[in-house]
Amino acid sequence: MPKTEQQLRDDIIRVGRLIFDKGWIAANDGNITIRLEENLILATPTNVCKGMMSPEDLILCDLDGNKIAGERERTSEMAMHLTIYKLRPDIRGVVHAHPPVATGFATAGRALNQGLLPEIVIRLGSVPLTDYGLPGTPALTEGMLPYIPKYEALLMANHGVVSYGTDVFDAYFKMETVEHFARIALVAELLGGPKVLPRAEIQKLFDSRKRYCVDSNNGFDQGAPLAAEDMPEPSEKIEITREQLLAVIDEALKVRGVY
Repeated sequence: MPKTEQQLRDDIIRVGRLIFDKGWIAANDGNITIRLEENLILATPTNVCKGMMSPEDLILCDLDGNKIAGERERTSEMAMHLTIYKLRPDIRGVVHAHPPVATGFATAGRALNQGLLPEIVIRLGSVPLTDYGLPGTPALTEGMLPYIPKYEALLMANHGVVSYGTDVFDAYFKMETVEHFARIALVAELLGGPKVLPRAEIQKLFDSRKRYCVDSNNGFDQGAPLAAEDMPEPSEKIEITREQLLAVIDEALKVRGVY
């Protein structure tokens, strides 16, 4: 049975508190939307802490971004949400936040696109990095356009994460998965580098999606992570003898005038 508008307002409030309590946003960061009808969007406003909102704070907009109802003002990032809804008719909820570890990857210019964990491959495929765009301008969404149809969540360069799903909780859980993936990937990096799955195993995981009740528009050629075969070969180890090392040190000391 479809939810009422009041129930959907309550859902946004709950998700706002979740992302605030998890430390994925600070102050007035982030935004959340739900598609009520084909051309009607329920959205969080600007200049409000998303962890301290009331249902009455939310606003209604059409698919062109025009405010229809509500006392508060639209977020400057509304165009990002509207673009996702226009390109993905299956999407009913969008969440944008700044989860720290995933956003760290985004600010380092690193996508979360390696096939490391079965759960991530099945649920998301991979999480690409979009080009940087100035928030509140068309440039913010321009870099996202090639990726929205193929992926379920995106890292936004020097900005944060946006995820989307069949409802606002599906979008929220996808962002939770992205941040979880980022934390594991970071630990793997600190421990000497991740061991990426081979392409054959990634294909098996994609083939198993229906068994795990994952309804995704991603085929193996859309949203697939990098496989072991795609990774660069490790650099050749340079062998050096003790005598050669001492000679290099001796020459360096002479150049610096130590003796």
